[in-house]
Amino acid sequence: MNADLRDVEALVFDVFGTLVDWRTSLIDDLTAFGDARGMRADWPSFVDDWRGEYVPSMDRVRRGTLPWTTIDVLHRESFDRLAQRYGIAGELDGAARAWCVDRWHRLRPWPDSVAGLERLRRRFILGTLSNGNVRLLTDLVKSAPLPMDVVLSAELFRHYKPDAEVYRGAVALLGTAPHRVMLVAAHNNDLNAAAREGMRTAFVARPAEYGPRQDRDLRADAGIDVAVRDLGELADHLGA
Repeated sequence: MNADLRDVEALVFDVFGTLVDWRTSLIDDLTAFGDARGMRADWPSFVDDWRGEYVPSMDRVRRGTLPWTTIDVLHRESFDRLAQRYGIAGELDGAARAWCVDRWHRLRPWPDSVAGLERLRRRFILGTLSNGNVRLLTDLVKSAPLPMDVVLSAELFRHYKPDAEVYRGAVALLGTAPHRVMLVAAHNNDLNAAAREGMRTAFVARPAEYGPRQDRDLRADAGIDVAVRDLGELADHLGA
């Protein structure tokens, strides 16, 4: 292990895309949902557009256009807009819409996630550090299942990543120093923001997160402490 990483005692993980495959999970669930109701929609495009609303929705909160609003509420608002755009709004009652939004609570893990986390947990404190709200993350941790010691959410700090308050807040709640906490993520912007706050960083490649035409986050930016292909390789690198 790199000597600079020997002091690391806790690993915190981005969740959407890093630990769970949101795109395949949502496409599969919504396709089955539509088939059962005879509902015609381009579900892969719907899912990509839904995810595309994620950052702009959070930015409205960040700029103060919206008051603090959880990801569950933002997901519901963007789902309702897309249902109109895709011409299926009239086929969806409140219960159906709630079920669709709840699919974010039931996403499936990448093949290496659970086994890799189990290895890492033998040596390190593990926690989430996600923009997902606490209940969403708690449901994911139970349903995936993701071996975690603590659920840390942007909701606790009333800021969304990559705001500095999220990383500082996580370190404070863990009762340690920034260099003793490593963020593990598949997204360079998240990792770079954590590094600016003094945290250690590990990039996990998820080249299929956004589908076959993914053109971002294919490799780690310069300055990231560790770059690995999966969580098993991360466990090897960290001696877990």
